[in-house]
Amino acid sequence: MFFSGLWFLVSCNTTTTHPKPLPKPKQTTVVSSEQKNTIKKKSTLPLTDESAIPFLQRYGAENPENKVRIETPLGSFDIMLYEKTPYHRANFVFLTKQKYFDGTYFHRVVPEFIIQGGNSDNLDTGQKRRNIGKYLLPPDTRKGYKHHRGIVSMPSSDIENPHKLASPYEFFIVQKSPGAYHLDGSYTPFGEVIRGMDVVDAINTLPTDKREWPLTNMRMRVTVLKE
Repeated sequence: MFFSGLWFLVSCNTTTTHPKPLPKPKQTTVVSSEQKNTIKKKSTLPLTDESAIPFLQRYGAENPENKVRIETPLGSFDIMLYEKTPYHRANFVFLTKQKYFDGTYFHRVVPEFIIQGGNSDNLDTGQKRRNIGKYLLPPDTRKGYKHHRGIVSMPSSDIENPHKLASPYEFFIVQKSPGAYHLDGSYTPFGEVIRGMDVVDAINTLPTDKREWPLTNMRMRVTVLKE
């Protein structure tokens, strides 16, 4: 009887089991549309001469805005970007949304001719350009636009450039009345001032140094206007 009872106790002890821990459920990461755009942007930049046009073609289709506002210490003015110059429009909207222009200057003023913006002597401007990419835009001069007063156009690159490829980071506005028609065919008009031309006139009267750089830095902030 003693052995039978001992066997019963041992049997009870040896058959006791502990439940195994359940596996942890797999965690799923939800990626927002904004994060997807950030990931896509990082995989696209920096742009090159080979990738810029396909990128701007897609970007233009996804970002159809065509009006921007430029704010300066002397006031603000609005620009309408032309649908018929799609790469230049998309490029300007892209750079605006990247906040490239914010903190750059109207760095060149030629009295009774033009004001030119999109550059600065700040280190962060160069860093922005490196992050976005080194590329040029082909001219688009056969859409019927003339360099009337108030036209926004794109200067050609400073490098040796027989085909007048445009520097994507800068732009100029014709202040001359009735226009600067000797520029037609060489530079691409891609927009026009639709409000605040008096501000352009005020910037055009600023004193400059020998480089045509205004003695008073004329910083800008550029935003896309919603319809």
